[in-house]
Amino acid sequence: MSTENEGTSVPPAPSAPPVPVESPATPAPAGSAPPPEPADAPTAALPPVEGAAPGAYEGSGAASGAVPGPGGQPEAANAASGGWPPPPPAVPAYADGGGGHSWGASYQPPEPKPGPRRGGLLAAVVAAALIAGGVGGGIGYWAAERNDDGGSGSTTVSASDNPADFKRDPSSVAGLAASALPSTVTIEAEGSDGEGGTGSGFVYDTQGHILTNNHVVASAADGGKLSATFSNGKKYDAEVVGRAQGYDVAVIKLKNAPSNLKPLSLADSDKVAVGDSTIAIGAPFGLSNTVTTGIVSAKNRPVASSDSSGSSKASYMNALQTDASINPGNSGGPLLNARGAVIGINSAIQPGSSGGIGGSGQSGSVGLGFAIPINQAKNVAKQLIKTGEPVYPVIGASVALDEQSDGAKITEQGAGGSSAVTANGPADKAGLKPGDVITKLDDTVIDSGPTLIGQIWTHQPGDTVKITYKRGGAEHTVDVVLGERKGDS
Repeated sequence: MSTENEGTSVPPAPSAPPVPVESPATPAPAGSAPPPEPADAPTAALPPVEGAAPGAYEGSGAASGAVPGPGGQPEAANAASGGWPPPPPAVPAYADGGGGHSWGASYQPPEPKPGPRRGGLLAAVVAAALIAGGVGGGIGYWAAERNDDGGSGSTTVSASDNPADFKRDPSSVAGLAASALPSTVTIEAEGSDGEGGTGSGFVYDTQGHILTNNHVVASAADGGKLSATFSNGKKYDAEVVGRAQGYDVAVIKLKNAPSNLKPLSLADSDKVAVGDSTIAIGAPFGLSNTVTTGIVSAKNRPVASSDSSGSSKASYMNALQTDASINPGNSGGPLLNARGAVIGINSAIQPGSSGGIGGSGQSGSVGLGFAIPINQAKNVAKQLIKTGEPVYPVIGASVALDEQSDGAKITEQGAGGSSAVTANGPADKAGLKPGDVITKLDDTVIDSGPTLIGQIWTHQPGDTVKITYKRGGAEHTVDVVLGERKGDS
């Protein structure tokens, strides 16, 4: 920001009185004493010349404070050569032998008229101003000396707070981050082929289980190397306990886990509201222990994501959307609420360059980050720790995965030429057929196949859901008891 006073016009520099060209000097009588040296120019600012145009000479190229004299030369230069006070006015060329007043005569000041001596009063005022200025300068100099910083000449005032004694509110972002960072890890995964990457995770329990994303550890799942590094720099080898590709959730376990692990507390993500504060912690682009903040921008956002290689199958989530800065490497890290409890696992971003979730390249945050709600991730983690494989709720029907706005259409044929509706499965029992377009699940509008899958996966096998669908232009509603599928296929 400029230090000039914005919005206030700059007053013109004070102009010196007109300085006439010096008259020819009269030779001094022989033996006379030389004239006294002129006194130094006064230090106080001179009054401006009446009628001078404000700023007329600003930026003209003359020295600061100088104004043009006769012939366009700066008068300050003339004054410098002639000393102070200035000599009498110049003699015009037409003055020799002319009538009227004798312009060529030596300058004589007029006789003072009797009356009050205003000059004395002005001199007193100027003297008082100079004294006041001198006193002010003296006080300023004394204050600077009292704040001496060892000879550097700085008068900067130091804050009285001592960082060693400063206590931050535990509920502040700094306080919550300080509490959560020791329970957040940076995960390094390396496949048997030497390829891998960096992600994040957080302590799930005191037994050494770490909760993260499947795509963070997938490369090290089969014969690779896996490690987790805490914020204090301590590094531990780890192994995969179980992973769910469809949910994009994985659990790993530390080898030789320390006994003082502190799990992060888990919130109820169903109670999150749009506008709630969020804190994201992770290792974006490998920068461990990075903390960013934002809000919950939206809930129940249907998201289909895949890793940057494009070789893996898509994962589906009914995500929490946040504008907290999330970048590659944040994946698997915790998304906290204003109390420091986990509300989600940071998993995907909308890249600015590709126009698709989880697109190619290392795109950065554009303020559209997505997290798996912790209620869903917690259920998946429990299953992975218990059996090592995920369990998915299903309706027993194949739906088109293209993004459309009018619903999720049951395809005419399933994967590999199989039937689109599983015989004697949940959809078959409810009377659903190929070509039906599902438009609602309970009270949630379904606009595409990925949205339907994300909504179904927020439930558990055995739950009953109400499905609204269209067939032949007519709308129907049926109850469907969700089945289950074990493992990733």
